[in-house]
Amino acid sequence: MFLNRSVPQSHPNVGTKSPTASPDYVGLVRFLMQPFLESPETLSVDCEISHTLKRAWVRIAFDSTDKGKVFGRGGRNIQAIRTVITAAAELTGQSVYLDIFGNTTPGREGMSFDEDQEERSPPLKTREERGNGPSRPVVKPRSR
Repeated sequence: MFLNRSVPQSHPNVGTKSPTASPDYVGLVRFLMQPFLESPETLSVDCEISHTLKRAWVRIAFDSTDKGKVFGRGGRNIQAIRTVITAAAELTGQSVYLDIFGNTTPGREGMSFDEDQEERSPPLKTREERGNGPSRPVVKPRSR
């Protein structure tokens, strides 16, 4: 005698992917970002979805004074936000890209944070440019 005669049935919504439905990236990013912002009204979120390429581009901008809180120590906060929206995109079979725009100084309004960092970093100097005289071979200590 069997106590449980039920036949396992799958839930109708589990595992189905709708090609036209996509997550509310704007609402999700606002929900995740606002706790880090001193003035949440400065947050601007824009989303562009390509159904043919199955990609979404999310662009965010906020006040530069909140940059430290949004990125977090070692970029942990922004990486966690990227992980959550990536997981939401994968549920619908999409990939998502998050661009962060910041206005750190006047004249950089349309520049993304990554471009801003690249522009600020000084170019590496060669040994000759540093003024150490003629180039000498680097001697490495021998380990025994």
